[in-house]
Amino acid sequence: MYGLITSSAATTSATSNSLSSRIPFALLRQRITNTASCSQLTSIVCVQVNGNSLRSSYSAIKAMADSHTLSVPKNEPQASASVSRQALISLSDKKDLAFLGSGLQNLGYTIVSTGGTASALESIGVSVTKVEQLTRFPEMLDGRVKTLHPNIHGGILARRDQKHHMEALNKHEIGVFDVVVVNLYPFYDKVTSTGGIEFEDGIENIDIGGPAMIRAAAKNHKDVLVVVDSQDYPALLDFLKGNQDDQQFRRKLAWKAFQHVASYDSAVSEWLWKQTVGDKFPPSLTVPLSLKSSLRYGENPHQKAAFYVDKSISEVNAGGIATAIQHHGKEMSYNNYLDADAAWNCVSEFKNPTCVIVKHTNPCGVASRDDIHEAYRLAVRADPVSAFGGIVAFNIEVDEALAKEIREFRSPTDGETRMFYEIVVAPKYTKKGLEILKGKSKTLRILEAKKNEKGKLSLRQVGGGWLAQDSDDLTPQDIQFGVMSEKAPQESELCDAEFAWLCVKHIKSNAIVIAKNNCMLGMGSGQPNRLESLRIALRKSGDEVKGAALASDAFFPFAWNDAVEEACEAGIGVIAEPGGSIRDKDAIDCCNKHGVSLLFTNVRHFRH
Repeated sequence: MYGLITSSAATTSATSNSLSSRIPFALLRQRITNTASCSQLTSIVCVQVNGNSLRSSYSAIKAMADSHTLSVPKNEPQASASVSRQALISLSDKKDLAFLGSGLQNLGYTIVSTGGTASALESIGVSVTKVEQLTRFPEMLDGRVKTLHPNIHGGILARRDQKHHMEALNKHEIGVFDVVVVNLYPFYDKVTSTGGIEFEDGIENIDIGGPAMIRAAAKNHKDVLVVVDSQDYPALLDFLKGNQDDQQFRRKLAWKAFQHVASYDSAVSEWLWKQTVGDKFPPSLTVPLSLKSSLRYGENPHQKAAFYVDKSISEVNAGGIATAIQHHGKEMSYNNYLDADAAWNCVSEFKNPTCVIVKHTNPCGVASRDDIHEAYRLAVRADPVSAFGGIVAFNIEVDEALAKEIREFRSPTDGETRMFYEIVVAPKYTKKGLEILKGKSKTLRILEAKKNEKGKLSLRQVGGGWLAQDSDDLTPQDIQFGVMSEKAPQESELCDAEFAWLCVKHIKSNAIVIAKNNCMLGMGSGQPNRLESLRIALRKSGDEVKGAALASDAFFPFAWNDAVEEACEAGIGVIAEPGGSIRDKDAIDCCNKHGVSLLFTNVRHFRH
């Protein structure tokens, strides 16, 4: 392997900073003349020897120099490290490279590097041995082949505690690596860049040599420290300074390395599948998740929890609560994320200025108005008891006036108590609006989110597996409201039915929504039977139910002496439901009897 030859047994800072490039033995022999003396051997050079470590003393080296010859005694393979420790660095992202390179050099490491990384290190005064000096082979195929060579991978994969491994290295004059620092071509950034990327360019940005080195080092982590993240550079240098042998530290770095490569490969796989087939449901699916935060607990205090961001290519710039900016307030909890997601998904569906208030993932108040202040007040009044402690979402900017309304509005239940909320979420805030909202409460979480794009893949876990489906993106403009009754709805009634239908898709089944004048009056959710959901919605709506629109997330299995007849008798003016029941004719006849308009959408909106 490679031994370190110096002119002095003492190591000084000057010596450690004078590391020279590692050169093949043949080149080294040419540089040493018969007149070389010990005093002339002042620079550090790296030579190949036939032993695992160079254990010769300074006196032996001096004697060889005085006799005008340079030879290294052969030793039996040992498990101990060589005097010259080596680090292999190959980086696409060169963040903090100067810190890493200088730190390793100061610790006495010989640095082996490739192409642009080597040039960057040399430009800051760090001595570098280029990979081709070790492989004795030039970079080729437009850079596709640089490090794929036994002189590199043998030095990474060799187990120091296996005699036959070390003998093989000695036989082929291959040195070992103690540290491997590699990150990969920016494939993810390239294929998600604005305007996209040509197929051939995408292929060329798939890294081959990098993952191979990372996997090799991670597999042999007992002997090789592998680093793929610049944030780990300080910890690496501290570990090396302490001359530690902490296998847990090594295993953590190895885990991170394999995870890094797995995420990289998942991006390549996702992109290539879309380039070749394009089907939304591939036969095998990997979802790369990145930890955003550890949460205080899950749905309940006895459950541990964390929040992960989906790093799939399809999620880049696709909006949603996961990528929202939190401007203020306590850290988000597990339930906060669920509720904020429900509120944001609902409010984002509406084209007109709208306010949505959510409690336990169900919208309890929804209103659309040109005057957003009025929309907010109406949303609260729909169910002020449920709204208290809920999540408020807007689909327009929160300015100073709206922020004051949110801060000062009193509960309709007593006219005195200021409304309390866990979260306010909106697409943006004015500077003054944000300042006023921050003054409402130290704990109020203020989120700025981007609207979810349509066409996302929806995943949901069940025991031992995952369910995948298209997201439910249909809006009233995407469907037809077919008139099934003798009475056709008036234009205002049709608008109310469309509004109620858009609300009901966001409420847990069995779901009923009653609405009028672009305002949700009442809703019934999560009941095992549709009749009970109807009764809850009617009770919440009160006297305003007369002439209102009713939307059901699924068909009515019964009409007479059941939900349809009770709705008609309560004064509902128009009913919108999917249809599809074997008793649809009963629903039609019932509505005709009571003079109620009945619309079939042919679209179901179950939400479990």
